This record gives sequence, structure tokens and C-alpha cells, in this order.
Amino acid sequence: MSVRELYVKGARVWIPDPDQVWRCAELTKDYKNNIVAVVYDDAQTEDLVVKNDEELPPLRNPDILIGENDLTSLSYLHEPAVLYNLQVRFCNQNAIYTYCGIVLVAINPYDEMPIYGPDTISAYRGHSMGDLDPHIFAVAEEAFTQMERENKDQSIIVSGESGAGKTVSAKYAMRYFATISGSDSETQIEKKILASNPIMEAIGNAKTTRNDNSSRFGKYIELDFTPSYSIMGANMRTYLLEKSRVVFQAPDERNYHIFYQLCSAAEQGKLPHLKLRKPMRFHYLNQGLQEGPMVASKPRKGHQDNFHYLKQGSSPHIDGVDDAEDFIETCKAFSLLGINEGMQEQIFRILAGILHLGNVVLEEGNGDSSAISTGDKSLKTVSELLGIDLEDIRKWLCNRKIVSGREVFTKPMTLTEAVFSRDALSKHIYAKLFDWIVTQINKCFAAKAKPYRFIGVLDI
Repeated sequence: MSVRELYVKGARVWIPDPDQVWRCAELTKDYKNNIVAVVYDDAQTEDLVVKNDEELPPLRNPDILIGENDLTSLSYLHEPAVLYNLQVRFCNQNAIYTYCGIVLVAINPYDEMPIYGPDTISAYRGHSMGDLDPHIFAVAEEAFTQMERENKDQSIIVSGESGAGKTVSAKYAMRYFATISGSDSETQIEKKILASNPIMEAIGNAKTTRNDNSSRFGKYIELDFTPSYSIMGANMRTYLLEKSRVVFQAPDERNYHIFYQLCSAAEQGKLPHLKLRKPMRFHYLNQGLQEGPMVASKPRKGHQDNFHYLKQGSSPHIDGVDDAEDFIETCKAFSLLGINEGMQEQIFRILAGILHLGNVVLEEGNGDSSAISTGDKSLKTVSELLGIDLEDIRKWLCNRKIVSGREVFTKPMTLTEAVFSRDALSKHIYAKLFDWIVTQINKCFAAKAKPYRFIGVLDI
């Protein structure tokens, strides 16, 4: 059947719409002479001119197929067909999962759903994908069964936009593996993995305009299995940490949660040696590539507003989130994973040092050079917290070393270069601390013997 034979009177099509994205319409007469005459649901009519058959509007699927749980079963598989089918399943059938072949499409309901309990896990155990309604447990069951049957390692990729629910989906997949490979209760390794969540969210998640708890890094967790296919250990790798967020946040966004947790603890009189209660005396009038003159800054309410690295997004608080309570949970998680109070103290000193480093006032020096005042209190605090000689850090924040053959030169940096250098140092310190914490967590996860097989879950 030719394309033109499909576009006859009564055929239903999708028309692009600036408000609804796609709008359903019906042809009022057969398509000819490059004219598509349609009528919409509200009785509005329109004649659309197309240059060729490739510009014809997409055809709508028959009503009997609308709401199918597998997109590949639709007669027409294009953007409006996919979006409308997902809309019907989500809004009319209260179904957040839909298959697209071997791929599972999930829509975040932003609410707790009673579909992840032990009874649901038992229901999907032993069933192939397609036997029951689409579910993350069906995908996990398929991976586990393939590992058992074919004796091969497996991986699950969880991909999507910020706020789509990737991290939660990955968590449910791992819960399924932990349950079916051990007893009905959570296994010890899953408890450890769950205990790491508050830590990884604190140091790797931040508020964005689209998600109050957005993961700003990729995470790959490898679950290791014994020959009897019970979990024996795990290993976590991280990718693409958004280091730029440490020194800059867009409007209505925050830095990483851990900084605000520290400041909230300081507001309650804790960690006085970190000097997080000290107000910032100055700030740059213009931030970015061009630095403006130094002007007096009146401290605002909340210690997070004392730091340049925390105030740029002008959105220090998240509705329904108590940073002080979260800080307590983060500390408990550190302790559960074997990071003792002494190590925690060092972590907090480094984090506080980063905040104070962002408050170091860089000034224009003589010629194309920069300088830091001898009375800069933030620089002194950085020196104390990070254990760096005061004069060394003063020198190398404003100068750089050039090695040419056997000669070594010290070249002063301009104000703009010095600001970039300071921020680059802050980002580098945070990234190294992040990697170190992940290493410590992996030591807690590590299996004592060589794993027989593994299932990887990539959340990116």
C-alpha cells in the first residue's frame, strides 16, 4: 500500500502544536495536490500544505492498540505515538513502566508506589520479560536468569534526564538481586550499599532547577556473586563528577549538599574549629571572567551565605530538607562503613578549607600581577585547616612555575589567572577527596575471595 493510500478521508493523524506538542486531527478528504485538510477535536478545521510525502503528518494508531504495554506492538512507532501511549498508560492506567522491546521505559511518579515489596519480588521470580506487567524487577530477573543459564556476566544500563528516577531504579534492581540471591530479608551487602547512599548523596548530589537531589556524577555498581549465585561483595566506580559546581552554581541551584550540611551544623554550634560561622567581609562585584572592584558585603542570615562558593545560586535551602538532620545521617553512614571520627574530622577540615579558599581576596598587583593582603583572614584559615604553609600558599596562588630545560622560572599571574587558579585548586581538592571517599567505601564492599560472576548496574 502506498503512502497516499493511507491518507484518505477519515484517517487520523498527529499535527505539531506549539502548546500541546502534538494534536490529534482527522482528515476531512483524501490527500491530494499536497493539501492535507483536517478537523480537530474542537471542530476547528485547517488546510496544511506539504512539499512532499515525507512531510505528511504522522498517522495515529488504532484505538485498540492505545495503552499497549510494549511500544513495539504499535502499528506506527514515532514520537507522537510513543508520547501518547505513555501518557495513556501513566494517566489512565496508573502504570509507570512500559516495554520497548528489551528496553524498559519508566516515568517518575514523584511519589511512593506500593509495587516494590517482597510479594512483588516473589511474583516476578522465575518469569520471563513479557509474562507479567512491565517492571524493573522483570529486567533484573532477566539479567539474573541469563547469568545463571548462560554462565555469563550481565549489565543493566539506567539512563535518562535529571530527575527521571535513575538512582532509585538502580536501587530497586539491586534490592531484587539481594533478595533472590539470599534470603527474603535484605543481605548484609545490600545494607552496606544502602548505608553508602547518604554519603554519596551528600558529596555527589546537588539541587538543580529540575531536581532537588540531582546526582552530579555517574555511578557503576558491580555486584559480585559466588558459584551458588549469592552476593559476596560489590564494587563501585564513579564517572564524570561535575567539578565546576564546587566553584560556581547557576541561579536557583546549590553546591553539593555536604557543604550546606556543614554550615547547618555550624549554626547549631558544632565544629567551631572549622570557623564556618565567620562572616565574609568582601565579595567580587562581578564574578566570572572579568573581576570587578572589591566592595563591602553585609552578611545575610545563614552561614552558607558567608561563602562565595555557596551563595552564587541564591538558593541555599530546599523545601522539606533539614541539612542539619542530613548531616547527622551522613556522619552515621560514615561510621557504619568504617570511616571513624578521626577520618571524618579530616574530611570536614578539607571541605571547610575549600569554602574558605573561595573567600580568599585576590587583588591586582603591580603590572600584570596579583596579590593577597597580608591581613587576609580566609587565607590564614585555609593554611590552618589544610596544613599548608601560609607563605607558600600566598605565593603559589599568585604565581606559577615554568620549567624550561634546566631553568625554572616563577611567573606572576594576572588577577583573572589567579582567580582561575584558585578555583581550579578548589575543584581538584574536592575531586580527590571524592575519589578517596569512594575508595574507602569500596574497601567495606570488597569480597574476600575472587568473584565467580557479576551483574553491573550503571546509573549515568
